[in-house]
Amino acid sequence: MIKIWIAMSSFSFKMALTATLKMSTCFWSLLMNTLTTLWTTLCKCCILAAGLAMSQVHAAEEKFPIRPVTLLVPQTPGGANDAIARVLAQKLSEQTGQSFVVENRPGAGGNVGTAAAAKAKPDGYTLLVTADSVQVINPALYAKTGFDPVKDFEPVAPLAKAGYVLVANPTFAANTMAEFISLAKTQPGKYAIASAGNGTLNHLIAEMLQKAVDIKLQHIPYKGASFAATDVVSGQVPLSVQSVPSSIAFIKSGKLKVLGVVNEKRVLALPDAPTIGETVKGFGTTPWYGMFAPAGTPKPLTQFLQNEIAKALDDPEVRAKLATLGCEPFKGTSDQLALIVRDDLVRWAKIVKESGATVD
Repeated sequence: MIKIWIAMSSFSFKMALTATLKMSTCFWSLLMNTLTTLWTTLCKCCILAAGLAMSQVHAAEEKFPIRPVTLLVPQTPGGANDAIARVLAQKLSEQTGQSFVVENRPGAGGNVGTAAAAKAKPDGYTLLVTADSVQVINPALYAKTGFDPVKDFEPVAPLAKAGYVLVANPTFAANTMAEFISLAKTQPGKYAIASAGNGTLNHLIAEMLQKAVDIKLQHIPYKGASFAATDVVSGQVPLSVQSVPSSIAFIKSGKLKVLGVVNEKRVLALPDAPTIGETVKGFGTTPWYGMFAPAGTPKPLTQFLQNEIAKALDDPEVRAKLATLGCEPFKGTSDQLALIVRDDLVRWAKIVKESGATVD
């Protein structure tokens, strides 16, 4: 009887175990099927959401701009960069049907406005219009600029080239570069040269010139180019390097005379003024202005802006307005502007180091 009971118990256990295993297998199979269905549904939803988001982005890009665009200018109103930005803002507004508004954000040699642009939302509605002095010289002058000129920006396009000139008070003894160099060599350190401030483009160009011709001038830094120009006009200081936009009115009225053009080529606004390079072989630099977008701005938007800028710079009215400012259109691509920035960062870092100029 015991054997029979054991056999029956064993049989019952096996049956129960088999049933349990079958139920467990069904449960896990059902669970796995359910999880697989949920996962598939979730993936489909994610793909659908991503596709919808991308379609919305593309739609926004296709309609760009659908609201006003801010052009941040990191200098005060009235300067060359501000004037160039306003000429282009007007034309871009006409071409796109949306307002392009200039907002001046000066401070710390242009660092304040540039840092603000770097931190702006990368949607194409906040753009930086700046001078090379801020983008490629300031990083060598300041310990902290608040921005990285390469990592924090997407180059959009170059905009214009500006003329720069070595000017003197009309009573200054020299009238040509050759006469000026000869005069400066005979009395090292006697003659003063005014700049817009320590480490500014005006200052560094003067340092380049002194090194190129082996002369010594006394540097007098001012708090802006206009103050420096005013004191040269009044005779307080005999010399200064000035942008053509900030000095052309004084030149045309005879209150300043041009000893030489800093650019590699003569500028259209002053066709009779010789370049410094015509006397000092190999000397010359051409300051530029460009447009940048915050890093991460979609490529279709920067490409759209590049195309619109090229169209604007081809417009005769825009070209005429730039000419009155002593500037010339500088058509180019975002890739070309990126290369210019990288090359100029190296070139100006060397010049700043040799000059000993610092701001911080």
